[in-house]
Amino acid sequence: MNSPTPSQTWWTAEEIAAAALPDLPATRQGVEAVIKRCDWRGNPDLARRRAGKGGGWEYSWRLFPSHAQRKLLASAAAPVAKPAFDRDTAWAWFDSLPEDVRAKARAHLAILDRVEALEHLPGMGRHNAICAVAREAKIGPRTIWSWFVLVEGVGPDDRLCALAPKHRAAAPKAKRVHASAEFLDRLKADYLRLAGPTFQSAYDRAAELCRHKGWAVFTDRTARRWMDENVPRVTQVYAREGEAGLARCFPPQIRDRSGLVSLEAVNADCHKIDVFVQWPGIDKPVRPQIVAFQDLFSNKMLAWRIDLDPNKVAVMSAFGEMVETWGIPRHCLFDNGREFANKWLTGGTPTRFRFKVRADDPLGVLPMMGVKIHWATPAHGQAKPIERGFRDFADRIAKHPAFAGAYVGNRPDAKPEDYGSRAIPLEEFKVILAEGIRAHNARPGRGTDNAKGRSFDETFAASYATDRISKATEAQRRLWLMGQEVRKLHKSHGALWLHGNRYWADWMNELAGDTVVARFDPEDLHAGLSIYALGGAFLGEAECLEKVGFFDLVGAKTHSRQVAQQRKAEKKLLDTMRAIPVAAYAAELAAIPREEVEDLSAKVVTPIFGRPSERRAVDAAPSADVVAAQAILISDLAARRSAVAAVEETARDRFKRALTLMWELEGGDEVASDDQQWLKIYQTSSEYRAERLLWDDFGETTFG
Repeated sequence: MNSPTPSQTWWTAEEIAAAALPDLPATRQGVEAVIKRCDWRGNPDLARRRAGKGGGWEYSWRLFPSHAQRKLLASAAAPVAKPAFDRDTAWAWFDSLPEDVRAKARAHLAILDRVEALEHLPGMGRHNAICAVAREAKIGPRTIWSWFVLVEGVGPDDRLCALAPKHRAAAPKAKRVHASAEFLDRLKADYLRLAGPTFQSAYDRAAELCRHKGWAVFTDRTARRWMDENVPRVTQVYAREGEAGLARCFPPQIRDRSGLVSLEAVNADCHKIDVFVQWPGIDKPVRPQIVAFQDLFSNKMLAWRIDLDPNKVAVMSAFGEMVETWGIPRHCLFDNGREFANKWLTGGTPTRFRFKVRADDPLGVLPMMGVKIHWATPAHGQAKPIERGFRDFADRIAKHPAFAGAYVGNRPDAKPEDYGSRAIPLEEFKVILAEGIRAHNARPGRGTDNAKGRSFDETFAASYATDRISKATEAQRRLWLMGQEVRKLHKSHGALWLHGNRYWADWMNELAGDTVVARFDPEDLHAGLSIYALGGAFLGEAECLEKVGFFDLVGAKTHSRQVAQQRKAEKKLLDTMRAIPVAAYAAELAAIPREEVEDLSAKVVTPIFGRPSERRAVDAAPSADVVAAQAILISDLAARRSAVAAVEETARDRFKRALTLMWELEGGDEVASDDQQWLKIYQTSSEYRAERLLWDDFGETTFG
C-alpha cells in the first residue's frame, strides 16, 4: 500500500506563508529567512528553480518541520468531495462565453487529444507524451497536467466546456451606483416624446435640474444604459416616432401563394410613373397614373389603364378588360384608395376602408359577380404584392432609353441633370409602356416559389390551361361599363334626376316613389340609364330627356386596423413610463435661477456720417405710453406662459378642441380668428390625421 502524500509537492515561499503551517512563519520574508538559515537550497533533490514566468525557487514539502508535514498528510488523508458535473449548466455557461474564450478551450482539448494519441506508442507513456507535446506547443508540461485534472471524471463529450477558463464563471463585481427617482422620471419625460430630442440634450437638462435640487444623477453613459434596460426599445420608438415608428417594429406577414391557381386571386393598385408625358389638351407635362391588375399566383400583369389621376372609371375599364380577356377572378385584393373602394365597384362590401356602409347601398359590380373582396392595410405597401412589379416599372420602363430627358427621378432630391428637357407624346408613351409590360411578363428566370425559374407568362399559362375559369356573360359585361347611383323616383310620375339630367320611361310610373339603382356610362350620360332594384334585379331602360354635363365628386377617408391591439398596449405602457407631464418638467426647468450675464459693449464702433438732422436718435428714452404698453404686453405673455406650463394639453385634448371648432364653423357660429388660424394649421399635422383615424373608427368612444 502506498503511503499518503500531500496534494501539493512543490511550494514557493509565498505559498508556504499563505498556508499558515505549524512551525513556519506566516510572511514571505519570514519563510525566506528560514530557508536561508536551514540552507534548503543546498539539497538539489528537494529544492529547484521554478519553471514558468517569474522564475524563483520552489521547495519540496519534505523540507518542512515535522508538525507542518503531519498537517499536510492529515489534509491529504481526508478526501475532498469533488462537486458533481452538471452537464446542462456547464454547456449553458459555455454557450454564453465569447468566441475567443471558446476557441482557447478547443485548443486545449486538441492538445489533450494529441497527448492521448502519443502516450499509447511503445516506450512513450503519458509523461513523455506531455513533455513532447509541451515542447511542440511551447507551453509548460505542468499546464497540460492541470488540464488533465480539469477533465478528470468528465465524459469525452463534455471535456470542451470543462476546459474553458474558469475566470469567466465568476460573477462580475460591479460597483453599483444609484440615481434618484426624480432624475429618472424627468429624463424619461424629456426623452420619450415626439419631438425626438437627442439623449445627450435630455440628459443635460435633467442633470442640471437635479444637481440644482440636490438629487442624485447617473453619468450620461450609465443613464443611457439604464434607459435601454428599463424602457423597452419598442416603447422608445413609439414615444419618439409615433404610429409610423411603431408599425416598423412589427415584421411583415409572409403569405404562401403556392396553394393558388391562375386567376383565382388578383390584386390591383395605382402607380405614378416617373416620366413626363405630353397629355392632349394640357400645356404642361404631366406624370400619368397606371392602374394595373396582377394575378397573385403568377405575378403576371393582366390588364392596365392610363389616366391623369386614379379614378373609378379607369379602374372599372381595366377590370372589364381583365374579365373579357381572361375571365372572372374569385378574389380581389384592393388598395384602400377611393378609386377602388368606390360603390360602383365594391358597394355592399361591409369591410371597405372608405365611405359609410348604408343599408340601401346598391351592390357593386364585384359582389354581383360573386367576387370576394379583400382590403390591403392602409399605407402599408408590403400588403400589396403588385408593389414589387411597380418597382420593376420604375427601373425598366421609366428609365427606358426612349424616355431620355423625360425621366424625372424617383425622389424630389434625385432629379437628373436633364430634368424637364422633354416630354413624351401620349401615344408614344402608351406603345413603350405596353412593350415594357409585355417584356415584364415574358422575362425568364423568375425566382418566386410558383415560377421556379419560368417567366410570369409561362407560370400563368401552365395553370390557366388546366384550371376551371369563369367567363362573363353579356349581362355581366354591361355591369363594369357603367357607374351607379341610388336615387328615389318621383312620387307622382316616377321620373329620375341624375347629375342635372332627367330620365323617364312609361313603365316607371308603376314604381313612383321607390328607391332604385341607376346604372350609366360615365363617359356618355346622354345614352340613358339602366334601372335596377336595390337587390340587383334589372327593371328596365330610361331615356335622357334633358342633357347636361357630368361631374364626378371625390372625397377621402383612410383607416388602419392591423396594429390596433399593439398600439393600445404601447400607449398604456408609454403613459406608465412618463411619470410626470413634460409641461410640468418644463416649468421646473424654467424655475432654475440663472446667473445674470454681463452685457457686452462693442469695442469697435462704426461711425455715422451725414448731417446731424439725418442721424437716428438711438439713445432717446421711450415715452411713458410706450413703457406702459410694453409692461402690459410682458405681463400678458407671462400669464400665458404660466397657464400653458400649469396645464398640459394632450393630443386627445387638442383633437377634441379641433372637433369643437369644426362643429361651430359648420353650424355657422362665430369663431375667433386666432382659433380659426390654429385649426387650419393643426389640420395639416400628423397628430390630427392619426386622431382622425381613431375618431372615424370609434366615434365618441375615442375619448373614453
